[in-house]
Amino acid sequence: MNLPHLTLGGLALNDTTVAVLAGILVFISILALGNALVPHDPMASRLRNHQKRREQLRTAFLSGNTVNDRKRASVGALKRLLDRMKLLRGDEARKTSDQLAQAGWRSRDAIVIYLGLRLALPFVGALAGFFLLLSFMPEATVTNKLLGVLVAGIVGGFAPVLGLRQAIKRRQTRLRRQLPDGLDLLVICAEAGLSLDAALTRVSRELGLSAPDLADELGLTSVELGFLPNRRQALMNLAKRTELPSIRGVVNTLVQTERYGTPLAHSLRVLSAEFREERMLKAEEKAAKLPATLTVPMILFILPTLFIVLIGPAIIQVMATMKP
Repeated sequence: MNLPHLTLGGLALNDTTVAVLAGILVFISILALGNALVPHDPMASRLRNHQKRREQLRTAFLSGNTVNDRKRASVGALKRLLDRMKLLRGDEARKTSDQLAQAGWRSRDAIVIYLGLRLALPFVGALAGFFLLLSFMPEATVTNKLLGVLVAGIVGGFAPVLGLRQAIKRRQTRLRRQLPDGLDLLVICAEAGLSLDAALTRVSRELGLSAPDLADELGLTSVELGFLPNRRQALMNLAKRTELPSIRGVVNTLVQTERYGTPLAHSLRVLSAEFREERMLKAEEKAAKLPATLTVPMILFILPTLFIVLIGPAIIQVMATMKP
């Protein structure tokens, strides 16, 4: 049974295009429904990440050779391909791994998946652009088709980079908002006599639901403090995973406390007050910008409606009076 030809904005859609679009919409609807029905447990995933980190550190210390451990873990066709292309080595790979950690993606295969997407998406984008041009613009010239395919490939190549940057920014924003509450709990734990390791573990457990990102970072720091021989390195890893000036200030305070034995509770209380004041100042700054931000929506959407309501009846009366 052939589907009737449809027209969308003066553009003819054939039977195959309509069927493909319908299939894509059905697939997206099924994914959205499944994602809504499947329960999500952030605590369970966080505990699994911490357990994986413990196992990695334990294996590294027992074997004493992390290079061989990485070679044994290099399985899969994609990973072997990236190894042959030497994309998993060098400063660029380490920088990409650090960026993935800042976005919260610390899986062992995260960099493999990311680099695989960066390799595949340009070709996928170019292929998708080619088929879309054939379906919607069959009368386009060869030059325009080549230009469209090139643009689609460039967009596909930059999509993983832009997505990673946005994920890092969103996570840093959440960490910046959650930090003052976490520092308050750290102050309470320090005043109660807990050590730094125990305080981080307790705060991570308490913030599991209200501040999952900060709880994840503090839990990993607590794990590394228990395994790494250099406690300063464990604290510096926290600043490296987040790349936030506020968290770097907290790390410097903790390092000084570990080195010189200064009171932990007093230093953390001062930092917490400063971060709360900074957060309040940013909120006031956004509130001050609100009138200027609302000017354009008011001009575009509210004023025309207001003019129609006020002047519309008068215009109707004038038109009725002028009729012969």
